[in-house]
This record gives sequence, C-alpha cells and structure tokens, in this order.
Amino acid sequence: MLTSLQKATAEAIVNIFETGRVTGEYGQVTLLAGDTGHLTYGKAQTTLASGNLELLIRAYCNAPGAAYADGLKRYLDRLAAIDLTLDHDREFRQLLREAGDDPVMHAQQDSFFDRIYWQPAIKSADYIGAATALGTGVIYDSRIHGSWHSIRDRTIAAYGKLTDIGEEDWIARYVETRRQWLATHGNSLLHKTVYRMDEFNTLIANRAWSLPLPLTVRGLVIDENSLNGQPPVRVSAADQARRTLKLSAPMMQGEDVRALQKALAAAGFPVDADGVFGQQSADAVRAFQQRSGLTADGIAGNATYAKLFDDG
Repeated sequence: MLTSLQKATAEAIVNIFETGRVTGEYGQVTLLAGDTGHLTYGKAQTTLASGNLELLIRAYCNAPGAAYADGLKRYLDRLAAIDLTLDHDREFRQLLREAGDDPVMHAQQDSFFDRIYWQPAIKSADYIGAATALGTGVIYDSRIHGSWHSIRDRTIAAYGKLTDIGEEDWIARYVETRRQWLATHGNSLLHKTVYRMDEFNTLIANRAWSLPLPLTVRGLVIDENSLNGQPPVRVSAADQARRTLKLSAPMMQGEDVRALQKALAAAGFPVDADGVFGQQSADAVRAFQQRSGLTADGIAGNATYAKLFDDG
C-alpha cells in the first residue's frame, strides 16, 4: 500500500512529463502535429480522440459552481462526436485555458484523473504483483501515455512474469522494452518521448524504489514544498520587496496581488482587484507590458513593477 506522499510523488513525476510542472498545469491545451490523440488538455493531458476529454468537460459542466460551464456546455455534443475540428477552435481552446484557473476544474481534474488513470494503475500493479512506489509510478505513466497492456505482455513474453524474476528486475526490463518500442515506433513523434523511460532508468539506477524525497526529474525538484505548490527555498541576501507574480496552480494570492491589480486598473486595464492572480490578471499584465515596450509574458517582475509603479 502506497502512502499518500508516495502517490503524490508518482503523480508529480508524470505531471512533469505531461506539462513540465510538479503540480501539473490544469489549463494547458496542447496540439502536436501527428499526435493521434489530437487536442489534449489538463494536468495529465487527456485527449479529444479517446473520448476522455468529453467525459472530463461534462463532469466539470455538471459540477456546482463551475464558472465556465455555460460556455463549455455548447461544445459537449461536438466533444461526444469527437469532432476533430475542435483542434483548431480558438474559442473552445481559450475557454479550456480560462477554466484551468477555476478551483472547480482543479477538483474535477483531480477526481477524474484519479478515477481514469490512477485507480486502473493500482489494479494493474496488483494484477502483476508490483508493490513498490516506483514500480507503480512506471505503470501509472504507461496508463496515461498509452499501451500499457501490450508492452506488459511483450515484457512477460521475453523475460517472464514479475513474480518469477522479482519486481526490480521486471520493472527495469519493462522500462527498457518500452524505451525500445518508443524509439522505433512508426509514429516518429513518439521517438521524442523516450525521455520518460530515461528518467525512470535514472530513478532505478539510484534505487529510488520508495520514491524518497527530494527527487529531481527533468531538472525539477520534487519535495514537500513543490508538491504543495510552493517554490523551493532559495536563500539570497538580496532584498526581495515584491514577489514575482504569475499564473500558477494554486493561484497566487495576497495583498501584493491586489495592489498590482489596482495599479493596472488605474492605468486603464480591466481587472478585478480580488487579490487572486488568475487569467484576467495575467492578460492585464501582458497588455500593460505590450503598451510599455516590455517583454509581454504576463509575468509581473521587477521590470514590470518599475514601469507600473514608477518607483525605481
């Protein structure tokens, strides 16, 4: 039985693979040329072509308090029909991004991905006799990425069952078998995903079978702070009077956010001074940066503060 911290760590590894963030990116919309899943969405990047995106959006629209339900309900029939023209529907993609800031969407995605991917991964681990946190994480990754069963059976055919050769040996051989399959797949887009197996190979080489913290995956540190959405502690002698404010999950909140919003509103940019840095705030910052000749990235740092508050 995995602890809640081990589960969160296994999920974080896959979040990094899918969205490049420890806690995942709930509003991320991705479309890669050649991807048979077509448009993908959310912290675990569920796909339009699988039909799972429709299930997620339907669950969100039916949830009490869903802020973007009215807009997204108009797309449910097209999602159910797996209408691939949604890949390039700008309004739909923007609604998905904005809904990613809604705490109701966060809760729905957490529940959905647990039900659709994590629980089946636990069942698969029990079925083959895997008990370690790392072994379960490998299975969870394959459940999300796809083709768990076929590579499982290929590994068993080549090396035997997990219960015959031991979990550590079997998982290592599964990872190598899957890496070879990805590297030689007919869809060349999958060749670029071998990094997933390379990261697991590093964890295996480091004997991180219990997923002890801290771990580093693709250059990102997984520890209790990052799992809780907090940045890692980096001590500096510099005077940090203001935080750098940006979109994050969970969203940044506080009086510094409210002060930024008030300054933006006073400068003529529409934003509510609610103290929560969401998509509206990021858009207002980006518009201000564009007008001020700054890099328009929607992130309020020193250069943006200097221009907005004109306080040196």
